[in-house]
Amino acid sequence: MAMIDCNGARLAYDEAGRGSADRPAVVFVHAGIADRRMWEHQFQALSESHRVIRYDWRGYGESGDAEGEVAHHEDLLALLDALEVERAVLAGCSMGGSYAVEAALAAPGRVAGLVPICSGLGGHDWPPEMLAQARERVHSAVPADRLSAYRDRTDTVDPADVEAMARAQVLWQVAGPERGRDDLTPEVWEAAVEMCRGVFTRLWSGPRSVERRLDPSAKSRLGEVRQPTLVINGLADVPGIQEVSDLLAEGVEGALRIDLPATGHLPPLERPHEVTAALTGFLAALR
Repeated sequence: MAMIDCNGARLAYDEAGRGSADRPAVVFVHAGIADRRMWEHQFQALSESHRVIRYDWRGYGESGDAEGEVAHHEDLLALLDALEVERAVLAGCSMGGSYAVEAALAAPGRVAGLVPICSGLGGHDWPPEMLAQARERVHSAVPADRLSAYRDRTDTVDPADVEAMARAQVLWQVAGPERGRDDLTPEVWEAAVEMCRGVFTRLWSGPRSVERRLDPSAKSRLGEVRQPTLVINGLADVPGIQEVSDLLAEGVEGALRIDLPATGHLPPLERPHEVTAALTGFLAALR
């Protein structure tokens, strides 16, 4: 692990492999319920043929705190600058996918390809039924008064609440709303819960931050995306999230799409071989 200054933040990252003129670097952007460790299989496998980089967003993993106004797509572009990456393929999962799309719109010459996986999308409103399900299945894991206190930073965080929230989040998203814990291998379950613990610990105990997104929104500008794009969707993921895969596949001209059966919100972790194979094929087609 190394640290680098990017856009006023200290970001933790790993780097391996070597690029070439016909093989752009690959940068992995993790999900909002995880950290850079979710890319372990892809990072190791693709380092044999490409320069690969994975990093923690500010406020996540081993990176510095997020405080004040934060624009994660700008941090991503600053990382490319700091590591002297002229052009890269951006593979992003969940909200990491949305930041990759925003980076491609903000600096199209820097992005050679996009792989949004179970992605979010700037400017898209989550459907009310999805938000209601999140409240019922995830937020209810912690009593409302304590959850409010954690969000307001007015109470010491109880590790038992972190554990309860992490397990509820992983069950709902990583397994998927129609599956159970036994649908994930013990290794995937434990890895996902461990990363999610870190997310909620920092979210509830770190400094306050406000996220600034690309304006105009990415959703309103999908027709401007000209980079080769591969959309990967998990068919066991939350239906409202799968709708974003529909928007990306239909809104980005020429986008390819892969639907992975029996797969929840973190395909790189749950289906590592399948995702790595898809990435390998996509990268080969860029030459």
